Amino acid sequence: MASKKPATQRKPRAPKKAAHRKPVFRYEPAEALAHLRANDAVLGTLIERIGPFGLELRSVGSLFEALLRSIIYQQLHGKAAAAIHTRVLAVLEQHGGPTPLALAASTDVELRGAGLSGSKTAAVRDLAAKCLASVVPTLEESHDLPDEELIARLTEVRGIGPWTVQMLLIFHLGRPDVMPTGDYAIRQAFKRLYGKRKEPKPEAILKHARRWQPYRSIASWYLWRSMGE
Repeated sequence: MASKKPATQRKPRAPKKAAHRKPVFRYEPAEALAHLRANDAVLGTLIERIGPFGLELRSVGSLFEALLRSIIYQQLHGKAAAAIHTRVLAVLEQHGGPTPLALAASTDVELRGAGLSGSKTAAVRDLAAKCLASVVPTLEESHDLPDEELIARLTEVRGIGPWTVQMLLIFHLGRPDVMPTGDYAIRQAFKRLYGKRKEPKPEAILKHARRWQPYRSIASWYLWRSMGE
């Protein structure tokens, strides 16, 4: 009787890379502008002066990728951060691509060799762990979660604060009603637009911005643009 050949073992598949779908606004910009003009004459004048709403959402394959980039770019100039980001992605590519599993499989030597500091290495490892534990949701799951829950869950990651998540909500996820009062440029723009002597406190901006709801992200974009005038 012929002996059976041992079954060939299949190699584990490398994690699939996240597809970069074109992001879409979670609101209608024309309706947002009409609402802001109708409820705040001063902001309406700024809107007319700045011109059409030109926010372009940034494509991202996953929240892991977006937050990884945010951690790497913290406290670094653009070119230096971009170079380190590229090298970190090259390390992850050796382990299957830009995924939490790939980062978990990477060694500290590899990550430090790519240019990450000790604290950032710890932060990206915590990011990977929080993704694998489902604290950080998938991109698809995030679309069904309210802003407050996303901020609460994502700020559990080491090195990720509310401002970082708010930028993600506005520029990647297209959320309409984010008011980043922790942003220095927002506070300065508000001070100048409304003729305040002193820099306004976040509470004062939030109180005024009630009239902008549910389109505070769009108002924030115009405040940022006004700083370039």
